[in-house]
Amino acid sequence: MNNDENKIKKFTDLHAWQEGHKLVLMVYKNTEKFPDKERFGITDQMRRAVVSLTSNIAEGFSRRSSKEKNRFYCMAQASLVELQNQLIISRDIGYLPNDDFKIIADQSIVANKLLNGLLKATKDKKFEF
Repeated sequence: MNNDENKIKKFTDLHAWQEGHKLVLMVYKNTEKFPDKERFGITDQMRRAVVSLTSNIAEGFSRRSSKEKNRFYCMAQASLVELQNQLIISRDIGYLPNDDFKIIADQSIVANKLLNGLLKATKDKKFEF
């Protein structure tokens, strides 16, 4: 197998972004079912948090230095934790069924583990281009 095939050339090649994107789709699909009165409340907050996750991964990828990359990946992780909190709230107030909560929460854990890998790689300066 050619090494170029495995090389990360764009942000969409990052597994953290790919799994985060799955999370974006899950959140959008599930928040469509939330009450209309929450359109500018928790629905909007959850969507902003999850979009911020993948947007910060993308922006971090474009940065040249490990320090800059790390800063954006840290912001992505903060957005992910914000989303995790909002998922719990949505479940507890009855907007998100427990089965859906579990699926989305599990996906958020997958994304978080991959983000931790990006953070470690940038901290160790293994991720320069």
